[in-house]
Amino acid sequence: MRIETDLLVIGAGSGGLSVAAGAAQMGADVTLVEGGEMGGDCLNYGCVPSKSLLAAAKVAHGQAQASSFGIADVAPTVDYAAAMGHVQEVIGRIAPHDSQERFEGLGVRVIRAWARFVSDREVDAGEARIRARRIVIATGSSPAVPPIPGLDTVPYLTNETLWDLRARPGHLIIVGGGPIGMEMAQAHRRLGSDVTVLEGAQALGREDPEAAAVVLDRLRAEGVAIEEGVSAAEVRGAAGDLEVLAADGRRFPGTHLLIAVGRRANTDALNLDAAGIETTETGVKVDARLRTTNARVFAIGDAAGGMQFTHLAAYHAGIVIRQALFGLPATARTDHIPRVTYTDPELAQVGLTEAEARAAHGPKLEVARFDYSGNDRALAERRTEGFVKVMVVKGRPVGATIVGHQAGEQITLWALMQAGGLKMKAVADMVAPYPTIAEVSKRAAGAYFSPRLFDSALVKRVVRAVQAWLP
Repeated sequence: MRIETDLLVIGAGSGGLSVAAGAAQMGADVTLVEGGEMGGDCLNYGCVPSKSLLAAAKVAHGQAQASSFGIADVAPTVDYAAAMGHVQEVIGRIAPHDSQERFEGLGVRVIRAWARFVSDREVDAGEARIRARRIVIATGSSPAVPPIPGLDTVPYLTNETLWDLRARPGHLIIVGGGPIGMEMAQAHRRLGSDVTVLEGAQALGREDPEAAAVVLDRLRAEGVAIEEGVSAAEVRGAAGDLEVLAADGRRFPGTHLLIAVGRRANTDALNLDAAGIETTETGVKVDARLRTTNARVFAIGDAAGGMQFTHLAAYHAGIVIRQALFGLPATARTDHIPRVTYTDPELAQVGLTEAEARAAHGPKLEVARFDYSGNDRALAERRTEGFVKVMVVKGRPVGATIVGHQAGEQITLWALMQAGGLKMKAVADMVAPYPTIAEVSKRAAGAYFSPRLFDSALVKRVVRAVQAWLP
């Protein structure tokens, strides 16, 4: 079967679905190819299931930590299979939005098969050969599995297979101390598992060290063992009785093993050489306009080899649609893309961290800060750990770090500031409802302006002069 189409989208994850829906509704002839699950990693294995399990774990933790509110602590009775049932129910409720039926209803031609390039503008998928004016690679990524000796002889979990569990792990060993590893560590500890995290460098090492320390201290206080500077040298054992041997000779026994050391772009099966498309160590090689080395083909999201976030893939979709449908140049940027680790407390970042900002801007940098302990709503809810820290250069934020309650919600304000190139005055002029956690950002802006107003000899002289003049 031969198909001629305006736009071919390979991959039905967040980015691919956004491109397909937008282009079809604007009148383009769109073909979407997906060999796996509609909705991709985010719906089926990543964002949705992980946040659903974290929500269940938060409820369990709340039962055990209620006495400070005058309510008796209760040791939660956890039905792990039911908690995983909750995860699947949430996936099921979202799935229709990403379904083949919905996209066919939008006018998208959907082919459920794996795609393989056969020329610079032709792709084979199942029984079809598709020729397209423009092609978008949106194939996402898969868990990276390190070559640890013995790993191929023992059962292990990744974020794709974890959700098949119905019996709670007795002792979960997690190799990898990044966001996925730390989120699943806290979730399983709160649901009753013993948890040990093994990290070769520093846990949450990409984040602001001061902010990461707040999260790691909380996890350790809840009973998660976090071992940093530990390289896994060998894995031994069988189902229910595993052991990770470290390079320094230490042994870490457990019942289950989760590998969470990062992700790699899904490009191997695409036969990219046939289309003249080059790759890098992290994914498809793209320019600032997300074009590959084949000018007809774009790559977005995880496949493009940069930041790996669902919301980034959706942003990329808009960049591609402008070019593929309207022929308008558009470039992608990353300084306004936020990221969140959904532990409790959450850790959120947009733009530069303090260390990155100091390296880039030196003495021009000012850091405005406000602690959650000074926020009335945080006091009322006993969620006073954490802070907001804003990196400012010449009155404009170049980055913001928030660690604390609802940090993922609060970072959106600073993402807006970054996207619009707005000045700190915009937040200072904002009126936040009282009492809300959102006031921490308002107070951080106040902390930036306070020295200029209250510690200025010039301001004080002006005020005294005006007061002397007023009748």
